[in-house]
Amino acid sequence: MDDIYERLGVKRLINAAGTYTVVGGSRMSERTLEAMRSAAGSFVDIRELQRAVHKRLAELTKNEAACVTTGAAAGIYVTIASCVAEKLGKPFACLSKDEVEKCEVIIYRAHRNPYDWAARQLGVKLVEVGYPNEIQPAAAKDLEHAVGEHSAAIFYVAQSKGGWTAPGALDLESVISVAKGANLPVVVDAAAQLPPVENLWNFTDMGAAAAIFSGGKDLRGPQASGLVVGKRFLIERIVETNFPNYGIGRMLKVGREELVGLLVAVEEYVSMGNSCKREWCEKQVKRISDVLTGFCGISVERSFPNEAGQPIPRALVRFSSVIDEPAKRVLEELMRGDPGIFAMAASDDAIFINPMTLEEGEVEVVIKRLKDIALQLNNFKR
Repeated sequence: MDDIYERLGVKRLINAAGTYTVVGGSRMSERTLEAMRSAAGSFVDIRELQRAVHKRLAELTKNEAACVTTGAAAGIYVTIASCVAEKLGKPFACLSKDEVEKCEVIIYRAHRNPYDWAARQLGVKLVEVGYPNEIQPAAAKDLEHAVGEHSAAIFYVAQSKGGWTAPGALDLESVISVAKGANLPVVVDAAAQLPPVENLWNFTDMGAAAAIFSGGKDLRGPQASGLVVGKRFLIERIVETNFPNYGIGRMLKVGREELVGLLVAVEEYVSMGNSCKREWCEKQVKRISDVLTGFCGISVERSFPNEAGQPIPRALVRFSSVIDEPAKRVLEELMRGDPGIFAMAASDDAIFINPMTLEEGEVEVVIKRLKDIALQLNNFKR
């Protein structure tokens, strides 16, 4: 079989960092790949396929309704647009630029990040609340005062304790309580908040109007897919706004392959649960620690949770070296090999090895490469 990466001269990587988009997110299962191949072989009415897939996804995720988008960022984009359409009472495609720009989306300053361009590019005004710290603790009254006649939604970035989102926001339950009093929908960015699998319905059970997940992260669906679940009134607006309809949805194309692929991935994810994966990851962290601790000045600690606050352990591998920023040198050497190994820095002298995107056999390659690099650093010291 033709090796496309070899033919293009693109080096394969071992992903020891996590479900990062820049290296492909995650790997789809053989069942998902076969379902996509099968779907590509026939023509269907896309709207009919969407209805069937969306209905099944809603059942699997215990939600009133669901919709597949072309990635989580597209999910944010089309969901916020649908909140605006719902507020103004007509399809988004019928709205003028001035009407859209008058609408406001409330967001905590602590939740601002580069991904919120997905909301900003619509032209809505972001109304910021609070501070990205705890100097002045978040209070319900601050959120209440931010609500005005042009408010269309509250946008909330979900994050488990230990993740990368700054402190400075009310908990989601309190936010939903304020939103309910103001009759505003709460849209939850939960792109990387799987596992646990229960998050597929936890946020909407609490009262959020929509929760948005990446299809290409831990769900192991197509990377160019996203999943929006939530209340029927808002999902119906999203379907009206989304592909294949004219308007902004037309540029958010989701093919039959992605629709089927994400469905099969979610079926597998829901049936699998989280315990087996967590146990496997714990074993890999222990294996890394057992082999590397004490080797050429290396120390290994269990880090929990991971970078997104997911309940998955990582190995924090620290290097003792006289050179400046040994972690930078280690990461460079890891990528220099063939296959390259993609990992993330924890500090100037430590890196993270995240087992959630590794497979059997790859852990041994990572361990061997780290031992070789540690020897190089040790020789440099002498």
